[in-house]
Amino acid sequence: MTFSILLVDDSMPMRAVIKKAFIAAGYAGSDFSEAQNGIEALERLKKSWIDLVVTDFTMPVMNGLEMLLKMKQHDIFKDIPVLVVTTEGSQEKIDQFMNSGAAGYIRKPFTPEQLRDMITNILGESHGNEQSDNSDNDFDF
Repeated sequence: MTFSILLVDDSMPMRAVIKKAFIAAGYAGSDFSEAQNGIEALERLKKSWIDLVVTDFTMPVMNGLEMLLKMKQHDIFKDIPVLVVTTEGSQEKIDQFMNSGAAGYIRKPFTPEQLRDMITNILGESHGNEQSDNSDNDFDF
């Protein structure tokens, strides 16, 4: 299954790592868009159909939580699932995201299998590229 995924992180290398993790998890055919902060992400949402937003917590200009809260106020964006991928260790901040409507979170580092399981849980669909090959077991992202 392919999706339209918006990766929101102020670090270009981290966006590349997350994209690689999606590809390793079986989402190679997905359409990836990128944004450096919440404001850029909201602008991309206005221009393109997005199935899933994957965001970091800490970013300049507008952080991930502020972006999520803005999305929940907008009739068109409020139902787009948001996955938080973060190094944030504070359970309080994770709880803020979850209580504000995030669909889930993954702490870095993570494996492609953890990402695949979370996406299946959030979107309710298999990725469609089931592989018996466990070669991605060696990667942590």
